[in-house]
Amino acid sequence: MSGTFKIKGGKRLQGEITPQGAKNEALQILCAILLTDEEIRIKNIPDIHDVNRLIEILGDFGVKITKNGHGDYTFKADAVNFGYVKSDGFREDGSKLRGSIMLLGPMLARFGEAYMPTPGGDKIGRRRLDTHFQGFVELGAEFNYDDSHYLYSLKAKELQGKFILLEEASVTGTANIVMAAVLAKGRTSIYNAACEPYLQQLCKMLNRMGAQISGIGSNLLIIDGVQKLGGTEHTMLPDMVEIGSWIGLAAMTKSEITIKNVNWDELGVIPNTFRKLGIMLERRGDDIYIPAQDNYKIQKFIDGSILTVSDAPWPGFTPDLLSIILVVATQAQGTVLVHQKMFESRLFFVDKLIDMGAQIILCDPHRATVVGLNHESPLRGTTLVSPDIRAGNALLIAALSAQGDSLIHNIEQIDRGYENIDGRLRAIGAEITRV
Repeated sequence: MSGTFKIKGGKRLQGEITPQGAKNEALQILCAILLTDEEIRIKNIPDIHDVNRLIEILGDFGVKITKNGHGDYTFKADAVNFGYVKSDGFREDGSKLRGSIMLLGPMLARFGEAYMPTPGGDKIGRRRLDTHFQGFVELGAEFNYDDSHYLYSLKAKELQGKFILLEEASVTGTANIVMAAVLAKGRTSIYNAACEPYLQQLCKMLNRMGAQISGIGSNLLIIDGVQKLGGTEHTMLPDMVEIGSWIGLAAMTKSEITIKNVNWDELGVIPNTFRKLGIMLERRGDDIYIPAQDNYKIQKFIDGSILTVSDAPWPGFTPDLLSIILVVATQAQGTVLVHQKMFESRLFFVDKLIDMGAQIILCDPHRATVVGLNHESPLRGTTLVSPDIRAGNALLIAALSAQGDSLIHNIEQIDRGYENIDGRLRAIGAEITRV
């Protein structure tokens, strides 16, 4: 669903907003349903394009899907049609969704073979898939790439547990290897494993299904293979990228906002990173309350030097929120260096913010220095195009705080990751319409 958002900026917002279920958790959890022939019920699934595509792919695969209510589904993979993954239809469906890569681990573990078209997804520099395939090969799979059909294939008579040292702490790579290893023979140790809350959720769910995974939450996962997994029920965490976005939105629009049911204990350094920008926020039960603030002042380091905010694998600051930090800093009092270490070309959207009047120096593809305007000269409304999911949301926040009207084109990039974002923003007073 392509389209444009029309936004009248500069309005103060007020009220409560509830984050959706976590997109990145959903993509892992939904792939894991292939590991058993028993029923699995999953709640709090976000109703967004990327997740719905994956559910459709599972349906084409022959998985029985029952919708129990909004964001609440039951899946049963007891009669999987393996012909589908060798079909042209799957080549087309799978290549449009990067998250479908995580179907490989479960397919390989349960059926001894797996196929995957070359994936698409976000344009944020090269995102290598080597970690996934190296892990599968270590477990004993045979890897082939058919370049005439752009198709990866994996085959294994049986997977054998192994000590695996990951080259990078890839979240999807770790998830994929964990899902393959739970049904392998013997013990698998994954060192330099990712330990994001979403991955912890996957491991806890697999353990409820009968897997034996220890070390959850650390960077060394020990997996003792089992013969078979059973059904379970699982509720997904709220999306921490959305939670961070709403904190930024409140600060930029000088609004009083309460973010509901945030699962505070799983947010890591996110609340404190926003506090470093001078944003006041407090914990109220499991909600975040942000009071209306006319100004927020960026902290300096203890020795007086300029604050740097950079991303790192969990428990570091998530790269998905750096674009929000960058936008919020444009109206802070003070200066901050934003350092994007984990991906290339994610900062190129700053050109659009400079057009809106922001004071930003793009040092190189990884670093930008933001000189805050302290709300003295607000950003100006303009016409924008959303380059990817995360930058799209950051530009949306910029437009909501700007003086005048803005248009954001290519909003399917925002819809890929955020459920009914315009409706939820209107509910707290934003003037945003879908054209």
